[in-house]
Amino acid sequence: MKGNTQIIAALNKLLANELAAMDQYFIHSRMYQDWGLNKLYERIDHEFDDEKGHAAKLIERILFLEGTPDMSTRDAINVGKDVPAMLQSDLDVEYKVASMLRDVIALCEKEQDYVTREMLETLLDDTEVDHAYWLEKQLGLIKLLGLQNYLQSQI
Repeated sequence: MKGNTQIIAALNKLLANELAAMDQYFIHSRMYQDWGLNKLYERIDHEFDDEKGHAAKLIERILFLEGTPDMSTRDAINVGKDVPAMLQSDLDVEYKVASMLRDVIALCEKEQDYVTREMLETLLDDTEVDHAYWLEKQLGLIKLLGLQNYLQSQI
């Protein structure tokens, strides 16, 4: 099915962001594992898998629309040096992808590509309700409990 070129280009931009998020979650999860913060490792490794799933859905949709997925372009990643910086960096990525998703959803609505819109709405729900909410909660816990108590709870 020949898709709208604007939508395919927008999906490729989203893909670049999802691939970068995947890379960032991957390195952060392994840093947590190396530091012995097993609960953070498990959760962020799960987020890595979620981002991989998001990228797969975008690739499948681009292919369905007879586009070519751009696997070489990735947005820059920001590897944190400590737990609060890592969590904030991951939250920043989630805010960015949520904003991009909203823009592409609006484009899909305008171009009457309702199937792509629906798929992106699912990704947005996952991004806002699961990923960003959890990261916001962790940063709030650090403020509430103090960093040392928070880190102790993640062992």
